[in-house]
Order: sequence, then structure tokens, then C-alpha cells
Amino acid sequence: MKKLHLSTKDKKIFGVCGGFGETYDLDPTLVRIIVVFLCLATGAAPLLVTYYVAWKIMPKESTE
Repeated sequence: MKKLHLSTKDKKIFGVCGGFGETYDLDPTLVRIIVVFLCLATGAAPLLVTYYVAWKIMPKESTE
């Protein structure tokens, strides 16, 4: 079973979107586009807080 993690290979800011893409076999660019769309549609503050919390609680990618 794959576990959600921060990406070290495909990271632009903190690796959150890259980690979601790697875990769920999605293109990380598509995940980033969805995040930007949601940010514009719902307002920046809620999504930025969610992104920050995800960055703080997601474990880093293991090297195994």
C-alpha cells in the first residue's frame, strides 16, 4: 500500500503536490493546476492554510 509523502524528486515549493501525484499515480502538474484553480475559486486563505498544514504533517519520502 502506498503512503502519502512529500516528494523529493518532483517538488516546486515543498513537495506536497508532487507527493499527491506520486501516491495516486497522477501527473503532479495536473495536481498543481487543480490546486491553483481551487485557490482562485474558493479564495486563497483556506487553501494556503490547508497546503501549509499538509506540508507540516506529511512525512518526507523514504529512501528505501
